[in-house]
Amino acid sequence: MTNLEVSLEGGNENVPQVYDLGFVKDYKLVWDFQKELLCKRIERNIPDSLILVEHDHVITLGRSSHLENIMIRDLPIFEIERGGDVTYHGPGQLVAYPIVSLQEKNLSVRQFVELLEASIIDVITELGIKNAEGKLGQATGVWIDNKRKIASIGVAVSHWVTYHGIALNVNTDLSFFQKIRPCGFDSTIMTSLSKELQVERIDINKVKLGLADSFSRRLNGSQGPTV
Repeated sequence: MTNLEVSLEGGNENVPQVYDLGFVKDYKLVWDFQKELLCKRIERNIPDSLILVEHDHVITLGRSSHLENIMIRDLPIFEIERGGDVTYHGPGQLVAYPIVSLQEKNLSVRQFVELLEASIIDVITELGIKNAEGKLGQATGVWIDNKRKIASIGVAVSHWVTYHGIALNVNTDLSFFQKIRPCGFDSTIMTSLSKELQVERIDINKVKLGLADSFSRRLNGSQGPTV
């Protein structure tokens, strides 16, 4: 077990176990924790789970990354298992890692990504964001007015159990995206909840609660074709 201190809720057959890690400076510590839960879920020793965390400043490279999309290399860089290209994580950004058995939930990978998009849209719509929609392909994530990207999505799957997940910009300092071309796009496409709502700061704990609730409801209501 890692030395992460976590608060726990859920964990029965209907509600995913939620691990709220708060702010964690060491990216690798959370990465290792994900993989620990992944192995336990594959072995069916734990229920579906959801990790919520704020990372310190870090750049991650997905399986389809192009190194030329890193413009300034002054932050820690990790090559990880998720799909997609380069992205940035940092304070003020809510990152969620669902550890979910697609087979038990009768979901395809595509349906799961769409479920993640819908869960994000539920939360930001409740907070007052309009015209949000999910996209697939190179532009996978949640966009506003088809122009501004507020959330990134990149998942990995092992033995039909998911890990990695989503990054929702809540109070994120968007200037850090200038160090990269996020998923191959110009950094100016990135936006945040606080920017869109024109407020100085949003209570990230409120966003956490909303996302965990929406994700749980949608996951338990999912009925798709057998994987």
